[in-house]
Amino acid sequence: MTEPRAESSSSSAISALIDTHRPVLAAYEQFYKTLHADPELSLQESTTSLRIKDHLVSLGYEVKTSIGGHGVVGILRNGSGKTVLIRADMDALPIAEATGLPYSSTKRMVDVADGVEKPVMHACGHDMHCSTLLAASELLKGAKAAWSGTLIMLFQPNEERAAGAKAMVDDGLYDPSRHDVPKPDIVLGAHIMPARAGTVQTAGGPFNSAADSFKITVFGRGGHGSRPHQAIDPVVMASSIVLKLQTIVSREMDPRDAVVVTVGSLQAGNAENIIAGEAVLKVNTRTFSEENRRRVQESIERIVRCECEAFRCPQPPKFESISHFPLLYNDEAVSETVAEAMIDHFGKDDESSKGVGFSTSPFPSMGSEDFSHLSNAVGAPCCFWNYGGIDQKVWDDAKKNGRIDEIAGTHSALFSPAIHPTMKTAIDAYAAGALAFLKR
Repeated sequence: MTEPRAESSSSSAISALIDTHRPVLAAYEQFYKTLHADPELSLQESTTSLRIKDHLVSLGYEVKTSIGGHGVVGILRNGSGKTVLIRADMDALPIAEATGLPYSSTKRMVDVADGVEKPVMHACGHDMHCSTLLAASELLKGAKAAWSGTLIMLFQPNEERAAGAKAMVDDGLYDPSRHDVPKPDIVLGAHIMPARAGTVQTAGGPFNSAADSFKITVFGRGGHGSRPHQAIDPVVMASSIVLKLQTIVSREMDPRDAVVVTVGSLQAGNAENIIAGEAVLKVNTRTFSEENRRRVQESIERIVRCECEAFRCPQPPKFESISHFPLLYNDEAVSETVAEAMIDHFGKDDESSKGVGFSTSPFPSMGSEDFSHLSNAVGAPCCFWNYGGIDQKVWDDAKKNGRIDEIAGTHSALFSPAIHPTMKTAIDAYAAGALAFLKR
């Protein structure tokens, strides 16, 4: 069932198809609320994947499951033409939701990664990604008489830990002897962002940074708090390391390059009168070039080793890699085609648009994605875009009062996207992006 035909924002054939075949949003709003209230951590997305699988089957897609964990793929073969893959991610975060929404999550799960029970929340909007890509699947199925090619709808697990896309590829996503998903000619994806609902942005070139995370253990010598001279205090040592790591960006990197070094976790000891035996730091870096990525990692290791030597540590520090997100590079030609389709459908977000429509991203994001593993594995060009999810009045009031930075964004316990018009914008963008390459 489709909604009544609305006036198109442009006279383009793509807009006409979208407006004609856009499904009734009420069912997908309910699907979104169900996912939001029942989130699942990375590596544990079993119920989410089952819901997605059942819906794709009901739409008549060829469905493949259990790829790289709980990955699901829906395939719609519709004659000769391009093969377009569109990706959504499905995992949630270990955050206690504080939005107060009637469909908010109160769920807790034992995380298989460490055996610890944690609160769970869709604080990164993956519930919106899944719901709207399913709605786009229905839209494009309904419009199949007007396009030709093969459509692949891919629902990826374990994005938050930077491993799901690679796991799907390594599990034989494109291998004819395994899951035999057609190799795409173009790979597309999108993410909800703390921006005004109704807006869409992309650009060719570097779009999201590469990100690397490390666990660093430094070893001191434990002892009684009253006898610090007999101990080697890892808390003081780790504190010194944290401060010196801040000089990597400010004093070692070209100020024209975008680089971030963050110490997100520092843990040592359990009591105030005991000098601990070791401290653990978790460090995250973000870069846009392989040269800077290498330089930052070498600098971190040099600083840590030198500090440990200065503090007379009984053994060298231990470095462990936690995760790696590759650089997300949008192919220029593909991104230009996507941008033209978005402008045709949404119009331009400029002074006359009243805060809706498409615009070119002014600069790359320091956020990171494992999305490009899906395109890099087969040498296919890709394009990723962002769309806003913040209530338009909330955004406008915050902008007027200079308080945009106070709006809760992704990975916040208070992140609560406005379902409308966010959902319609996301669905239309997926469909417009695909149809730009599949149209007859």
